[in-house]
Amino acid sequence: MSIDVLAFGSHPDDTELGCSGTLAKLVQLGKQVAVLDLTRGEMGSRGTPEGRLNEADNAGKILGLKQRLNLGLPDTQLENIRELQLPIIRAVRKLKPHVCILPAPADRHPDHGDGAKLIADAIFFSGLIKIKTKDDDGKLQEPHRPAHILHYMQNQPFDPDFVFDITETIEIKEQAIKAFKSQFNIDNPGDEPETYISDPLFFEALRARAMHFGHLGGFKYAEGFIYARKPIPLTSLNVFFETSPKR
Repeated sequence: MSIDVLAFGSHPDDTELGCSGTLAKLVQLGKQVAVLDLTRGEMGSRGTPEGRLNEADNAGKILGLKQRLNLGLPDTQLENIRELQLPIIRAVRKLKPHVCILPAPADRHPDHGDGAKLIADAIFFSGLIKIKTKDDDGKLQEPHRPAHILHYMQNQPFDPDFVFDITETIEIKEQAIKAFKSQFNIDNPGDEPETYISDPLFFEALRARAMHFGHLGGFKYAEGFIYARKPIPLTSLNVFFETSPKR
């Protein structure tokens, strides 16, 4: 299997919050897009691991993902050790993505930054021939290293290297987020605790951020990204002829 884009989340719903408008747009453009969640989010204050897996599956269908996988790594314990790198290496070698989109390098939740470092190192190691891994059939996997690595924005804003226009897919993004019914946009928290992200005002803030970065880029709504290995390599200036931002 070979896909175009593989997005990673430390928890189910991370990619929905950070880059699902972009993922939905890439799907519309005909790209093969997959998501790999590291943990089941079992340490979350609301919901259950099983429920969140079902919610992630529903969100993936809304986005039109080619595949969604969950490695079942330990939530809140994403140490950058070989034991946790190997499942990521196997997945990268299996899916052979051209572009990988990672969590934020540092963020409010420690798992986001820890997960980003763990994933980034595993991606590098996935290109080393002397690190041996086997596929589901027990066959040795070929090394593979993606061509490009990006980081999406999470709770803490950063100065992005570029913004991606999600004006046409902001509604799909919000539908995908709402698929996580145990986590977001909850008017009545019930028996479970109200959290920072369950408050409907948090959901409103997501659209406000998309509008803010859209404004900066000359679009209505946008998501911001860091390009991990600067400078950004170009072989043409077509990107500058494809857009006419209003700014």
